[in-house]
Amino acid sequence: MALETFSSKARSGETHIEAVQERFPGAIKSVEWVQDYQPVVTVDRDRAPEIIEFLYYDRGGWMPVMVGNDERSLRDCYALYYVLSMEETDTCVMQVRVEVDPKDLTFKSVSPRVPAAVWPEREVQDMFGLKAEGIIDNRNLVLPDDWPQGLYPLRKDTMDYRYRPEPTTDVENYQFLKETGDRETTTIPMGPMHITSDEPGHFRLYVDGETIVDADYRMFFIHRGMEKVAESRLNYDQVPFLAERVCGICGFAHSTAYAETIERSQGIEVPLRAEYIRAIILETERLHSHLLNLGLVCHYSGFDTGFQHFFRVREKSMDLAEMLTGARKTYGLNLIGGVRRDILAKQKLETLRYCETLRHEVKQLVDELLSTPNFEKRAAGVGILDPKVARDYSPVGPYVRGSGFARDARWVHPYEGYKYIAHNHKPITQDSCDVLGRTLVRVAEVFDSIDIIEELLSANLPEGPVLNDKFEIKANKQAMGWVEAPRGEDMHWSMVGDNQKCYRWRAKASTYSNWASLRYAFRGNTISDAALIVGSLDPCYSCTERVTIVDVKKNKAQTITKAQLEDYCATRKHSPIDL
Repeated sequence: MALETFSSKARSGETHIEAVQERFPGAIKSVEWVQDYQPVVTVDRDRAPEIIEFLYYDRGGWMPVMVGNDERSLRDCYALYYVLSMEETDTCVMQVRVEVDPKDLTFKSVSPRVPAAVWPEREVQDMFGLKAEGIIDNRNLVLPDDWPQGLYPLRKDTMDYRYRPEPTTDVENYQFLKETGDRETTTIPMGPMHITSDEPGHFRLYVDGETIVDADYRMFFIHRGMEKVAESRLNYDQVPFLAERVCGICGFAHSTAYAETIERSQGIEVPLRAEYIRAIILETERLHSHLLNLGLVCHYSGFDTGFQHFFRVREKSMDLAEMLTGARKTYGLNLIGGVRRDILAKQKLETLRYCETLRHEVKQLVDELLSTPNFEKRAAGVGILDPKVARDYSPVGPYVRGSGFARDARWVHPYEGYKYIAHNHKPITQDSCDVLGRTLVRVAEVFDSIDIIEELLSANLPEGPVLNDKFEIKANKQAMGWVEAPRGEDMHWSMVGDNQKCYRWRAKASTYSNWASLRYAFRGNTISDAALIVGSLDPCYSCTERVTIVDVKKNKAQTITKAQLEDYCATRKHSPIDL
C-alpha cells in the first residue's frame, strides 16, 4: 500500500510537517492523511529520535502511545508508529512512522530524548523482537522472565499458543530499579484500588524509616493477549465487544475508541444521533467511575462514612446506565457505524430526572468531604507530580490535569457528540499537583458530566437513525481512535486486513500512560501515603496481592499484604516497618 505524497492542500498537521521539512531536510520519506486530520509521516529511521523530540518539545506534542506492526507481508518491513498529540497549535493526532529492516531488527530509541517512549519501546522489544538501541530501560515489560527465546507473540509468524514454558525458578528474579541520590536501586509491589479485576501488580517501596526514597513496580502478570485474539479469531466488527472487556469500569470508552479506528480508516459516516448517544453514555460511564474513585479516596484517608455514601450515590449512576443501555456495565452498545440502541422519549425524561438527583446528592457529599479537616490534611501536598516530570512522561486524565496541564481529548481533539458542544467547555485543571488537586478535578468533572448529559439531551439531541451499515471495508487502511475515558485518554490503533479481520489492533488504556511517572509521585512521602497516592491515580489495572518494603539503610526487605497497606493508610497505626 503506497503512501500518498505530500499535498499543498490545507490539512490538520500541515504546519508541523512543514516545520520538520525545514528543520530536517530530506528526513521525511512520505506523508498521508487519514480523513485530513490524522497525518502519518514516514521518516528516516536514524533521524526519528530528533524529529520526535522536535515535535514533542518544540511543537507542543505529547506522546500517548507508540504502535508496533509487522508489515513484512505489506511492505517487507516492521513499522513503528509514534503517536503524537499536537495540542498547542494546529491541533491534530500525528503518527511518525519508522520502518525497521526485518534482517537488522534494530531502531534508534527515542526514550533518551523523550522519556514517554520508554514503555512502548520496551513492549515492542517483547512482542516483536525489535531492538531499541540506547533505550533507557531494557528490561522486559510484558513477557515473563522465563518466556522462551526467539518467540514473539505479535509477529505474523505461525505460533503454537498452547505452548507454555516451564518456570525457570520459584523465586522472582526480575530486577527492580531504584534511585537514591547518585546510586541506582530497585522496586516495590503496590496495588490497584479496584474491585473489578484479577491481575496482580508487584510494587517495591524503598524507604528510609517511614519515608519513601524511591519505588518501582511490575505489571502484566496476567497478560490476556486480547490484541492477538482480535487479529486471529474475530472479525473486525466483533472486536467492539472484546474491546469493551479491556476494562471493567471504562469498557464503553474502549469500545468507542476501537469503533472510531474502523470508521475513520474506512471513511464511514456515523449518524449524528449515534454520535450524541455515544457521548451521553461516555459521560454516564465517567459519572460512576469518578464517584467510585471519590469513595475510595475517602476510604484511603480513613473517612469510611464518606466511602459508604459515595458508593450509595454511585448506585444511581449505575441505575442510569442500566436504564439507557439495558446493563449496569458492559453495555454491548457499539457497532461499526453507530449504536444498536436508541434513547427513547421516556428514557430522555428519566435521564434528566436522574441528573438533577445526582447533582443534588453529590453536592451534599462533596461539601461534607471538603469540610472534613482530616481529608485535606491527608491529601494536600501528598503525591506531588512535578509539572516537569509530567511534561517528560505524557501522563493523562485527572492525574496530569491536577498538575495544571489542560489535556482533555474531549475538548482538544473533539470527537463524537463532543464536536458539537466543544465551544462551551474547556479542560478542568488544578495547579496543586497533589492528591487534593486530582480529587478536586474529579469533583468538578462529576458536575461537568451531569451538565454535558443535560446539554446533549435537552435541546440538542437530533432526530434520525442511529446506525449506518452501508459501507465496504477496504484492506490495509489504518487510523487512530481516541476517547477521554474517566482516567484519561484511551488510544486505539487498528488496520483491517484482507480477510475481514484486524491485521493489527493496539489498545492503549489510560493508566498505561501514567505508570512511568508514578514513581516520582511516591518519592518523599510516607508509607501510609502510598495507597492514597495510587488511589489518586485511579489506575485501571487489577488488584495487587503484595507490597514489598525495602529499608535502604538496614538493607532489609519485608512483604505485607494489600489489606495491611490499606489499613495503615486509613488509620496510620501499626506501621509495617514495626512488623
